[in-house]
Amino acid sequence: MKITDRKKDLIITAGGKNIAPQNLENALKASRFISQAIVIGDRRPYVVALITLDEPEVAASGRDPQELVQELVDDVNRDRVRVEQIKRFTIVPREFSQEEGEMTPTMKLRRRVIHEHFASEIDALYS
Repeated sequence: MKITDRKKDLIITAGGKNIAPQNLENALKASRFISQAIVIGDRRPYVVALITLDEPEVAASGRDPQELVQELVDDVNRDRVRVEQIKRFTIVPREFSQEEGEMTPTMKLRRRVIHEHFASEIDALYS
C-alpha cells in the first residue's frame, strides 16, 4: 500500500479520474525557477496550474519566463499518463501568502481560498 496524498486534496476530473496534485506540484517546485505551484482540475476536463516564479533566478537565467516554465511543465508531463498531464498554466504575479489567507501557518496551500482569489485566471485557462 502506498499513500500518495490526503484524500480531501485529491482532484477528481470531469472524466472521473483521481489525481494526487501533490505529486505534480512537488515536481514543479523541484525547479529552482518555480517558487510555488498549485494544480487545479477538480470537476474540470483537464489539469491546469497556477505558478509563481523565483524572480531573481529567472532574471539571472536571462530567459523568457513563459518559455522557461513551458519547458519545465513539459519535463513534468513527460513521465505522466495523459490524464495527469498539465495542459495549461499561468504565471501569477504574486506569491501565495498567509496574509491573504491562501496558506496555513504550516505553509500548506488553502486550495479553496486560492480558487476564489484567482478565479478569473483559472477561468481563462479553461476558456
